[in-house]
Amino acid sequence: MADFIYLASQSPRRSQLLTQLGVRHELLLPDADEDAEGLEAVRANEAPATYVQRVTGLKLDAAVARLQRRGLPPAPILCSDTTVALGRIIYGKPDDAKDAARMLRELAGGEHRVLTAIAVQHKQRRLQALSDSRVRFADMTRPQIQRYVATGEPLGKAGAYAVQGRAASFITNIRGSYSGIMGLPMFETAQLLRTCGVEC
Repeated sequence: MADFIYLASQSPRRSQLLTQLGVRHELLLPDADEDAEGLEAVRANEAPATYVQRVTGLKLDAAVARLQRRGLPPAPILCSDTTVALGRIIYGKPDDAKDAARMLRELAGGEHRVLTAIAVQHKQRRLQALSDSRVRFADMTRPQIQRYVATGEPLGKAGAYAVQGRAASFITNIRGSYSGIMGLPMFETAQLLRTCGVEC
């Protein structure tokens, strides 16, 4: 039985969701010289599901190397990545406020997918899962988008919004995993961790 895990993510929401599952965890964050953002580069013609699973695997590879480099005690390592997709178009984190407004204009009034991949490494074993949800946005006026972007909430979020934040006032329908849209699908995460001997 593992009595704690490493969470290789800077997302406070993922940490909160793990705490909600009752999972003791320590953060295993990148060193200053690691190119964490570079791992998220999209390849030409890459399908959203392929992309998010590939990036999660790369993040886990980096975290495993980090654990060994630092000589930390062994424990399961959890990584996750979330992307928003409209058809085959991948919406990552916006570059700035203007980019966030563009994404929201394109997502407004329609349905998009939110894909969150998770991967756990325990000793030599690697387990993976994918959460695929649908989110429908109401129409949004330009002033509404500008006011939302001005809050700063869209920055650092895939698709330029946080489902658990102020964007909820524009979401008309969700199909799938609410926690997966937040960034860590709790059902799939609990399944993988239990397989590794972690109590949830």
